[in-house]
Amino acid sequence: MAKHSKSIPGRGVRVADQIQRDLAEIIAYDLKDPRVGMITITEVQVTPDYAHAKVYFTTLVDDAEAIANTLSGLRKAAGFIRGQLGRRLTIHTIPELHFVHDTSTSRGMELSKLIDEANATRAKDADV
Repeated sequence: MAKHSKSIPGRGVRVADQIQRDLAEIIAYDLKDPRVGMITITEVQVTPDYAHAKVYFTTLVDDAEAIANTLSGLRKAAGFIRGQLGRRLTIHTIPELHFVHDTSTSRGMELSKLIDEANATRAKDADV
């Protein structure tokens, strides 16, 4: 006899991945808010009861005003997006969406730049 979803390993991860794919399509093709430009959904984290989903995104333009506008547009459209998501998913509870700007890529680029600068300084010191 099959057990309930809590015993299925990785189901939450699979649901989060499906939500990520569906959100990317919904935002790209169905959302008409001009504040939301080109964004990438980098990760979705779903609570075990599927009541809430934290949606991490990055923007093409990485300035504070553009990010604030995009976040405002996404939060305003969260109900519409959730409704569209409900039409695509076959789970009992459609999670409430919480959008968060993902700074990991910009932070990674900053760290990479610092490492490159340190290596260049080290190379200059070794030449002297």
